[in-house]
Amino acid sequence: MIWTVYLSGEIHTDWREQIAAGAEAAGLPVEFTSANTDHESSDAAGDFLGKPENNFWRDHQSSKVNAIRTKTLLEQCDLAVIRFGDKYKQWNAAFDAGYCAAMGTPYITLHDEDIVHPLKEVDAAAMAWAKTPGQVVELLKYVTA
Repeated sequence: MIWTVYLSGEIHTDWREQIAAGAEAAGLPVEFTSANTDHESSDAAGDFLGKPENNFWRDHQSSKVNAIRTKTLLEQCDLAVIRFGDKYKQWNAAFDAGYCAAMGTPYITLHDEDIVHPLKEVDAAAMAWAKTPGQVVELLKYVTA
């Protein structure tokens, strides 16, 4: 079986690449999917429909266009890894975690220890909490064996 793993969350570090490289090096039967990780093009996802003058409506329009991809890929994945970084509030990642929990899709959270408290509800529904991409790879080795 090939596992589809959705990688959700912060876009400012190379954690996705680290997990993909580790999985490839271990020969794991996984394929990875993700939201658009290019901030600028994500913000402009709906602009081709007509760019609203008000930023609220631009964000609203683009978030709906982005949700076509996100919703579809989350619904198709076997497992999600949801990364919370330390620089920005990742409300989209928290939303993805809640969506996974509601669908019954297992997910792993990936974050540092210093944000355990604000993520307590998100972590409570997770199947595991990892602190490093390497730990995620080890979890993938175990669950795909």
